[in-house]
Amino acid sequence: MHGSRSAAAVRFIRVALCVPSAIATLTACIAHQDWSDFAEPLPGPPQILGQHAAGCLIGAEPLAPEGIGYQAVELQRNRHYGHPDLVDYIQALGRRVDQAGFGPMLVGDMAQPRGGPMPYGHASHQTGLDVDIWFRLDLPPLERSERKDIEQPILVSAQTGELDRARWTDQQVELVRLAALDPRVTRIFVDGAIKRDLCERQWKDRSWLQRIRPWPFHDEHFHVRLRCPADLSDCIDQSPPPPGEGCEGIVPTPRTITTASPPRPLPAACEAVFGQ
Repeated sequence: MHGSRSAAAVRFIRVALCVPSAIATLTACIAHQDWSDFAEPLPGPPQILGQHAAGCLIGAEPLAPEGIGYQAVELQRNRHYGHPDLVDYIQALGRRVDQAGFGPMLVGDMAQPRGGPMPYGHASHQTGLDVDIWFRLDLPPLERSERKDIEQPILVSAQTGELDRARWTDQQVELVRLAALDPRVTRIFVDGAIKRDLCERQWKDRSWLQRIRPWPFHDEHFHVRLRCPADLSDCIDQSPPPPGEGCEGIVPTPRTITTASPPRPLPAACEAVFGQ
């Protein structure tokens, strides 16, 4: 709700004020609308329109707040929705974590009920194929009311870009490896220092390292991205990672403040998703 107006009324006003003269203007316009207004998914068969950083979602499935091997955190954000493949992926990973004898893992942001741009925190997470998994593994099962404003220890020095060996454990390493083994995963984003540590370890099977990609500010969680389901023609996949393990040329990168990019234009079909 916004003041005394309903969310639906506010959406109508925004659409009325955002009158496009061309399709390109329309798609830029709907990218700036507040997709966080929606409390529930748009019903229907699961559909993904667009790409990870510029898209929306129909028929999203909510993740249960807790399950075998996992618990969802920061529930007040209402960002624990996804394509059914993502929900199944998280639940399957939770079972692997439980079988490995550690956890529960903490599941952070997925997507909003209808996807779309978030008002803060992410440029992607728009199509229900992205999820943040926290590195923290030392918390017992918590009541839902206790899963708010939980501290996320930083594993990489902001000054040097080097990994904090006192906080980086073999269980966290195994968590990343288990997350990468699912064939639906196209990328997992971690800090460069974490990628370098994974590369330096001895593994029988090193093929999963290709999916681990260095990315700044992923030193208290890692970001899993699934590829588009094969039956969804309107879902636009990211290009596959380059061949090889991606272990060459990784250097420590101190944290630096970056400027947020403006929202990308959304597919025109997302206007109907927003307007219903």
